[in-house]
Amino acid sequence: MQESNTSPTEGTPISEGEAIARLRQTEDMANRYYAAWWLGRMRSRHPEAVPLLCQALHRISSLEPETGPEKGHEKGVDAKAIAMNAARALGRMNAQASIPDLLDVLDADDYRLREVAAQALGDLKAAAAVPALTNRLASGTNGAGKPSSEGSPQLNEPCEAMLEALGEIGNSSAEIIAIITPFSNHERPLIKSAACRALLQLTEDNSWAMSIEKLLNHPQPLVRRGALIDLGAVGWLPALKAINETQVENSLKLIALKGLAEHGRPSRMTPTHNIHVLEAMDALL
Repeated sequence: MQESNTSPTEGTPISEGEAIARLRQTEDMANRYYAAWWLGRMRSRHPEAVPLLCQALHRISSLEPETGPEKGHEKGVDAKAIAMNAARALGRMNAQASIPDLLDVLDADDYRLREVAAQALGDLKAAAAVPALTNRLASGTNGAGKPSSEGSPQLNEPCEAMLEALGEIGNSSAEIIAIITPFSNHERPLIKSAACRALLQLTEDNSWAMSIEKLLNHPQPLVRRGALIDLGAVGWLPALKAINETQVENSLKLIALKGLAEHGRPSRMTPTHNIHVLEAMDALL
Protein backbone atom coordinates (compact mmCIF):
# COMPACT_ATOMS: atom_id res chain seq x y z
CA MET A 1 0.00 0.00 0.00
CA GLN A 2 1.23 3.45 -0.85
CA GLU A 3 1.77 5.84 1.99
CA SER A 4 -1.07 8.30 2.47
CA ASN A 5 -1.03 11.84 3.83
CA THR A 6 -4.67 11.85 4.87
CA SER A 7 -6.47 9.95 7.56
CA PRO A 8 -8.43 6.91 6.36
CA THR A 9 -11.06 7.75 8.96
CA GLU A 10 -11.24 11.51 9.15
CA GLY A 11 -9.68 14.53 7.49
CA THR A 12 -9.21 16.78 10.51
CA PRO A 13 -5.69 17.42 11.86
CA ILE A 14 -4.64 15.64 15.04
CA SER A 15 -2.18 16.38 17.83
CA GLU A 16 0.91 14.40 18.80
CA GLY A 17 -0.90 13.05 21.83
CA GLU A 18 -3.80 11.88 19.68
CA ALA A 19 -1.37 10.19 17.25
CA ILE A 20 0.24 8.32 20.15
CA ALA A 21 -3.15 7.27 21.45
CA ARG A 22 -4.23 6.03 18.02
CA LEU A 23 -1.05 4.02 17.58
CA ARG A 24 -1.29 2.55 21.08
CA GLN A 25 -4.81 1.18 20.61
CA THR A 26 -5.24 -2.05 18.64
CA GLU A 27 -8.90 -2.09 17.61
CA ASP A 28 -8.87 0.35 14.69
CA MET A 29 -6.24 -0.48 12.07
CA ALA A 30 -6.92 2.63 9.97
CA ASN A 31 -6.25 4.89 12.93
CA ARG A 32 -2.99 3.08 13.67
CA TYR A 33 -1.93 3.42 10.03
CA TYR A 34 -2.54 7.16 10.01
CA ALA A 35 -0.86 7.64 13.38
CA ALA A 36 2.32 5.92 12.18
CA TRP A 37 2.42 8.19 9.13
CA TRP A 38 1.72 11.31 11.23
CA LEU A 39 4.52 10.63 13.72
CA GLY A 40 7.03 10.25 10.91
CA ARG A 41 5.77 13.26 9.02
CA MET A 42 6.12 15.45 12.12
CA ARG A 43 9.48 13.92 13.17
CA SER A 44 7.94 13.22 16.57
CA ARG A 45 10.18 13.20 19.62
CA HIS A 46 7.51 11.83 21.96
CA PRO A 47 9.10 9.24 24.29
CA GLU A 48 6.49 6.63 23.35
CA ALA A 49 6.74 7.13 19.58
CA VAL A 50 9.73 4.91 18.78
CA PRO A 51 8.71 2.00 21.06
CA LEU A 52 5.17 2.00 19.64
CA LEU A 53 6.42 2.14 16.05
CA CYS A 54 8.80 -0.74 16.75
CA GLN A 55 5.88 -2.71 18.18
CA ALA A 56 4.06 -2.11 14.90
CA LEU A 57 7.01 -3.67 13.08
CA HIS A 58 6.92 -6.78 15.24
CA ARG A 59 3.19 -7.33 14.73
CA ILE A 60 3.95 -8.57 11.21
CA SER A 61 6.86 -10.86 12.14
CA SER A 62 4.84 -13.95 11.22
CA LEU A 63 3.22 -12.30 8.19
CA GLU A 64 0.05 -14.19 8.98
CA PRO A 65 -3.17 -12.69 7.55
CA GLU A 66 -5.06 -10.64 10.12
CA THR A 67 -8.23 -12.49 11.06
CA GLY A 68 -9.39 -10.55 14.10
CA PRO A 69 -12.29 -8.11 14.39
CA GLU A 70 -10.17 -4.97 13.99
CA LYS A 71 -11.63 -2.04 12.12
CA GLY A 72 -9.85 -0.82 9.04
CA HIS A 73 -9.65 -3.95 6.92
CA GLU A 74 -12.45 -2.67 4.73
CA LYS A 75 -10.17 0.27 3.84
CA GLY A 76 -7.30 -2.02 2.84
CA VAL A 77 -5.37 -1.40 6.06
CA ASP A 78 -3.67 -4.35 7.74
CA ALA A 79 -0.68 -4.99 9.98
CA LYS A 80 1.67 -5.00 6.99
CA ALA A 81 0.52 -1.56 5.85
CA ILE A 82 0.97 -0.19 9.37
CA ALA A 83 4.43 -1.75 9.62
CA MET A 84 5.46 -0.13 6.34
CA ASN A 85 4.37 3.30 7.59
CA ALA A 86 6.15 2.60 10.87
CA ALA A 87 9.42 1.76 9.08
CA ARG A 88 9.24 4.94 7.02
CA ALA A 89 8.50 6.97 10.15
CA LEU A 90 11.46 5.53 12.06
CA GLY A 91 13.79 6.49 9.23
CA ARG A 92 12.45 10.04 9.08
CA MET A 93 12.70 10.41 12.85
CA ASN A 94 16.36 9.32 12.85
CA ALA A 95 15.40 6.70 15.41
CA GLN A 96 18.76 5.00 15.90
CA ALA A 97 17.30 2.77 18.62
CA SER A 98 15.07 1.12 16.01
CA ILE A 99 17.95 -0.29 13.92
CA PRO A 100 17.78 -3.83 15.42
CA ASP A 101 14.03 -3.95 14.77
CA LEU A 102 14.46 -2.77 11.18
CA LEU A 103 17.19 -5.38 10.65
CA ASP A 104 14.67 -8.02 11.71
CA VAL A 105 12.24 -6.72 9.08
CA LEU A 106 15.02 -6.79 6.47
CA ASP A 107 14.90 -10.59 6.85
CA ALA A 108 11.14 -10.78 6.26
CA ASP A 109 9.84 -12.99 3.48
CA ASP A 110 7.77 -10.12 2.11
CA TYR A 111 9.43 -8.05 -0.64
CA ARG A 112 7.76 -4.75 0.22
CA LEU A 113 8.68 -5.05 3.90
CA ARG A 114 12.32 -5.64 2.99
CA GLU A 115 12.13 -2.62 0.71
CA VAL A 116 10.86 -0.17 3.32
CA ALA A 117 13.27 -1.57 5.92
CA ALA A 118 16.19 -0.97 3.54
CA GLN A 119 15.00 2.57 2.87
CA ALA A 120 14.72 3.31 6.59
CA LEU A 121 18.14 1.83 7.35
CA GLY A 122 19.59 4.03 4.62
CA ASP A 123 17.91 7.08 6.13
CA LEU A 124 19.46 6.12 9.47
CA LYS A 125 22.89 5.57 7.86
CA ALA A 126 22.94 2.33 9.81
CA ALA A 127 26.41 0.82 9.50
CA ALA A 128 25.09 -2.31 11.20
CA ALA A 129 22.91 -2.96 8.14
CA VAL A 130 25.81 -3.27 5.68
CA PRO A 131 26.41 -7.04 6.15
CA ALA A 132 22.72 -7.87 5.69
CA LEU A 133 22.35 -5.60 2.65
CA THR A 134 25.49 -6.88 0.94
CA ASN A 135 24.55 -10.50 1.65
CA ARG A 136 21.22 -9.97 -0.08
CA LEU A 137 22.83 -8.29 -3.08
CA ALA A 138 25.90 -10.53 -3.35
CA SER A 139 24.26 -12.88 -5.87
CA GLY A 140 24.34 -10.00 -8.34
CA THR A 141 22.18 -9.26 -11.35
CA ASN A 142 21.50 -12.94 -12.03
CA GLY A 143 20.36 -13.56 -8.46
CA ALA A 144 19.11 -10.63 -6.43
CA GLY A 145 18.59 -8.61 -9.59
CA LYS A 146 16.65 -11.24 -11.51
CA PRO A 147 12.83 -11.08 -11.83
CA SER A 148 11.13 -13.15 -9.15
CA SER A 149 9.17 -14.90 -11.90
CA GLU A 150 9.11 -14.68 -15.67
CA GLY A 151 7.80 -11.31 -16.79
CA SER A 152 7.42 -10.03 -13.23
CA PRO A 153 8.21 -6.35 -12.54
CA GLN A 154 9.41 -7.47 -9.09
CA LEU A 155 12.97 -8.68 -8.65
CA ASN A 156 14.14 -11.28 -6.16
CA GLU A 157 15.31 -8.42 -3.93
CA PRO A 158 14.30 -4.74 -3.70
CA CYS A 159 17.63 -3.86 -5.29
CA GLU A 160 16.89 -0.18 -5.87
CA ALA A 161 16.23 0.47 -2.18
CA MET A 162 19.14 -1.68 -1.01
CA LEU A 163 21.65 -0.06 -3.38
CA GLU A 164 20.52 3.41 -2.35
CA ALA A 165 20.82 2.43 1.31
CA LEU A 166 24.43 1.34 0.84
CA GLY A 167 25.20 4.67 -0.78
CA GLU A 168 23.61 6.57 2.09
CA ILE A 169 25.41 4.53 4.75
CA GLY A 170 28.73 5.40 3.15
CA ASN A 171 30.95 2.34 3.66
CA SER A 172 33.25 2.51 0.63
CA SER A 173 35.22 -0.70 1.12
CA ALA A 174 36.45 -2.49 -1.98
CA GLU A 175 34.17 -5.44 -1.21
CA ILE A 176 31.05 -3.27 -1.18
CA ILE A 177 32.07 -1.43 -4.36
CA ALA A 178 32.55 -4.80 -6.05
CA ILE A 179 29.06 -5.94 -5.04
CA ILE A 180 27.38 -2.73 -6.22
CA THR A 181 29.23 -2.25 -9.53
CA PRO A 182 27.55 -5.04 -11.58
CA PHE A 183 24.17 -3.42 -10.95
CA SER A 184 25.37 -0.32 -12.84
CA ASN A 185 24.82 -2.41 -16.00
CA HIS A 186 21.43 -3.78 -14.98
CA GLU A 187 18.89 -3.97 -17.79
CA ARG A 188 16.38 -1.95 -15.77
CA PRO A 189 17.27 1.76 -15.87
CA LEU A 190 16.09 2.55 -12.35
CA ILE A 191 18.32 -0.18 -10.88
CA LYS A 192 21.20 1.12 -12.97
CA SER A 193 20.57 4.65 -11.72
CA ALA A 194 20.43 3.51 -8.08
CA ALA A 195 23.73 1.65 -8.45
CA CYS A 196 25.41 4.63 -10.12
CA ARG A 197 24.03 6.90 -7.41
CA ALA A 198 25.54 4.69 -4.69
CA LEU A 199 28.87 4.42 -6.51
CA LEU A 200 29.00 8.19 -6.95
CA GLN A 201 28.38 8.67 -3.23
CA LEU A 202 31.03 6.12 -2.28
CA THR A 203 33.75 6.97 -4.80
CA GLU A 204 33.18 10.61 -5.89
CA ASP A 205 33.99 9.38 -9.42
CA ASN A 206 32.07 11.71 -11.76
CA SER A 207 31.75 9.01 -14.43
CA TRP A 208 28.92 7.55 -12.35
CA ALA A 209 27.15 10.92 -12.38
CA MET A 210 27.45 11.05 -16.15
CA SER A 211 25.79 7.63 -16.39
CA ILE A 212 22.83 8.94 -14.41
CA GLU A 213 22.67 12.14 -16.46
CA LYS A 214 22.27 10.09 -19.65
CA LEU A 215 19.07 8.65 -18.19
CA LEU A 216 17.57 12.14 -18.02
CA ASN A 217 16.94 11.75 -21.76
CA HIS A 218 15.31 8.34 -21.44
CA PRO A 219 12.01 8.01 -23.36
CA GLN A 220 10.16 6.76 -20.26
CA PRO A 221 9.07 9.56 -17.88
CA LEU A 222 9.42 7.26 -14.87
CA VAL A 223 13.11 6.73 -15.64
CA ARG A 224 13.72 10.45 -16.15
CA ARG A 225 12.05 11.18 -12.81
CA GLY A 226 14.12 8.54 -11.01
CA ALA A 227 17.41 9.76 -12.47
CA LEU A 228 16.53 13.34 -11.61
CA ILE A 229 15.82 12.47 -7.98
CA ASP A 230 19.03 10.44 -7.78
CA LEU A 231 21.16 13.35 -8.99
CA GLY A 232 19.47 15.67 -6.54
CA ALA A 233 19.82 13.22 -3.67
CA VAL A 234 23.59 13.08 -4.09
CA GLY A 235 23.82 16.83 -4.73
CA TRP A 236 25.77 16.56 -7.98
CA LEU A 237 26.25 20.25 -8.82
CA PRO A 238 27.42 19.79 -12.44
CA ALA A 239 23.95 18.36 -13.17
CA LEU A 240 22.24 21.74 -12.56
CA LYS A 241 21.82 22.55 -16.26
CA ALA A 242 20.67 19.02 -17.13
CA ILE A 243 18.15 19.04 -14.30
CA ASN A 244 16.71 22.34 -15.52
CA GLU A 245 16.33 20.99 -19.04
CA THR A 246 14.86 17.59 -18.18
CA GLN A 247 11.30 16.99 -19.35
CA VAL A 248 9.68 16.27 -15.99
CA GLU A 249 7.31 18.08 -13.67
CA ASN A 250 8.60 21.30 -12.11
CA SER A 251 7.72 19.94 -8.66
CA LEU A 252 10.27 17.15 -9.11
CA LYS A 253 12.85 19.57 -10.44
CA LEU A 254 12.43 21.60 -7.27
CA ILE A 255 13.03 18.50 -5.15
CA ALA A 256 16.20 17.74 -7.11
CA LEU A 257 17.41 21.33 -6.88
CA LYS A 258 16.77 21.32 -3.14
CA GLY A 259 19.03 18.28 -2.99
CA LEU A 260 21.75 20.16 -4.85
CA ALA A 261 21.48 23.02 -2.39
CA GLU A 262 21.65 20.74 0.66
CA HIS A 263 24.21 18.15 -0.45
CA GLY A 264 26.38 19.94 -3.00
CA ARG A 265 29.14 17.76 -4.51
CA PRO A 266 31.97 17.33 -5.44
CA SER A 267 32.99 20.32 -3.32
CA ARG A 268 31.26 22.35 -0.67
CA MET A 269 28.70 24.82 -1.92
CA THR A 270 30.30 28.15 -2.77
CA PRO A 271 28.27 31.37 -2.76
CA THR A 272 28.25 31.24 -6.58
CA HIS A 273 26.92 27.66 -6.60
CA ASN A 274 24.27 28.63 -4.10
CA ILE A 275 23.13 31.61 -6.17
CA HIS A 276 22.84 29.51 -9.34
CA VAL A 277 20.79 26.82 -7.60
CA LEU A 278 18.51 29.34 -5.90
CA GLU A 279 18.01 31.20 -9.18
CA ALA A 280 17.02 27.96 -10.86
CA MET A 281 14.54 27.23 -8.08
CA ASP A 282 13.07 30.73 -8.28
CA ALA A 283 12.61 30.35 -12.03
CA LEU A 284 10.43 27.29 -11.46
CA LEU A 285 8.20 28.90 -8.84
